[in-house]
Amino acid sequence: MNQESSRPSVVSRAIQTSTSLWRAQSPLFRRRFIRVVPAVAVLALLTLAFRPPPQGQQLHGAGRFAVNGPMPIATAVAEKGDMPVAVNALGTVVPLATITVRSQIAGLLTEVPFQEGQMVQKGDLLALVDPRPYQHALEQMEGQLQRDQALLKNAELDQSRYKTLLEQDSIAKQQLDTQEALVLQYRGTVQTDQAQVDTAQLNLSYCYIKAPLTGRVGLRLVDSGNYISVGEATGIAVITQMRPITVIFTVPEDNLPQILQRLRHNADLPVTAYDRGMKTVLGTGSVSSIDNQIDTTTGTVKLKARFSNDDEMLFPNQFVNISLLVDTIRDATIVPASAIQRGAPGAFVYVVNSAKAAKDVADAKGDNDSKNAGIIGRLKNKLLSHSNGSGDSGDSGDVVSVRPVKMGASSGERVVIESGLMPGDVVVTDGGDRLKDGAAVIVSSADQGRGDFKGDAEKMKSHDTPGDHPHRFHPSKDGSDAPGGHP
Repeated sequence: MNQESSRPSVVSRAIQTSTSLWRAQSPLFRRRFIRVVPAVAVLALLTLAFRPPPQGQQLHGAGRFAVNGPMPIATAVAEKGDMPVAVNALGTVVPLATITVRSQIAGLLTEVPFQEGQMVQKGDLLALVDPRPYQHALEQMEGQLQRDQALLKNAELDQSRYKTLLEQDSIAKQQLDTQEALVLQYRGTVQTDQAQVDTAQLNLSYCYIKAPLTGRVGLRLVDSGNYISVGEATGIAVITQMRPITVIFTVPEDNLPQILQRLRHNADLPVTAYDRGMKTVLGTGSVSSIDNQIDTTTGTVKLKARFSNDDEMLFPNQFVNISLLVDTIRDATIVPASAIQRGAPGAFVYVVNSAKAAKDVADAKGDNDSKNAGIIGRLKNKLLSHSNGSGDSGDSGDVVSVRPVKMGASSGERVVIESGLMPGDVVVTDGGDRLKDGAAVIVSSADQGRGDFKGDAEKMKSHDTPGDHPHRFHPSKDGSDAPGGHP
């Protein structure tokens, strides 16, 4: 308790001592002290406010928009050109015809002359069944035909004689009628024999199994020496037509109206087939047909495209990626997809402007508060640049502005901008996540995206000399800052 009660007396004695020392000073010393202390305090505050942070450390509280000089960015130029509107899909290569070659007669397989995997032409011999039994059957049928033809001829002669005798009233009419019936009977027999001869010739031709179409023959399914019969499931070989060939693929039903509109105008819809990795073009063709209904389980519709496949890069049952060119937008404003940013205002881009252009736009607004804020900002940038030892970099570099855009069709890494940009505008493609409206930027030296616009920017910077722009600060020759333009 005694220690606590003694504390006010110590403080009181300290205050009394300070007061006596202050009163002991001369009035001139007291006036000078009152004037110097606030100036020293202000100078200390300015030093703390604008001193550069330690290397590798951001400014406290700056977050993603921390500013320590211009931000390095990569840029690209909004181009004017044609944008293909394509629909990407997955497809399967389907040949126009796939035929399993089977024997139409039973017999011993004596020859299989084709090579597995070779291209065969229509009519080429693929296999040979022993033809001797069928050759003998044909000869038998031909002999039977000749015998019955001779009987028919003799009956026709007797019929002619009976007609003469009947006219002379030498025979009864019944005998002539019987002979006419016999002639008709022999004619039927000859016709039956002719059919049997034709059947035997046909069976004999079936012994020579030939390719029904031009295509690639697969692996041999049966070897010579085996007895084959009619209707065997395996067959002898499978032939697939390779040229031309088709691809069946599906597209979403949302794209169907645009596709049907083009097909109604007899437009040729180009189709490009790629490999699984979308790197190699396997062939180009066009849409040949469309299915008559939508698959309700997937919401897609099937399309068939036809390819000439002269180089046979498309193989039956191959999985391919399809790019269907539905339309082409002419004279569109196109930017890289990496330039598109999304935020509260929707889709937007950062447009790179020269510092002079940015100041002119700000001055044209006619807002006194904005002008004052701009002057304060430039003063702060000036102090920051001097504290970093970089000279005047904020006003002679580039700045970015937020530009809301309306996006259109896209293809790969390119996007059509329907409104908000003009061809020739320079947009930020890399580093946009660290920017904000009005931020100072510097284009990376390795960036080649701005093209010819880099030269234009250099020209603008070369004309940005001291004395050309009022209200702008330029470093003088002796290192001090002096306002350019009007004195």
